[in-house]
Amino acid sequence: MHKMLGFLIAAMAGYFTPQIESAIGAPLAKTLTPHMTLAPGELRLLAFMIAVTGAGLVAELIDSDKPFWVALGASLGYFGQRIVAAIRART
Repeated sequence: MHKMLGFLIAAMAGYFTPQIESAIGAPLAKTLTPHMTLAPGELRLLAFMIAVTGAGLVAELIDSDKPFWVALGASLGYFGQRIVAAIRART
């Protein structure tokens, strides 16, 4: 279980990306505005980057998982609701 904890943390980080977008991503984007511009669709990407970086740091601190599992967990967490909806639509 200890080795899967990084995967689970990353999945939660991916899932909570929309909340991170408004709470952390938007203020960071505003701070970066004088130095660089973000395209409208890049705010969600910035939030995802923050979430995955945080999940990776936590996984490293608890000595959990390989980077692949952290990346997979974050990706599945990010798209999880859409994946479940697609599976339910097919059945």
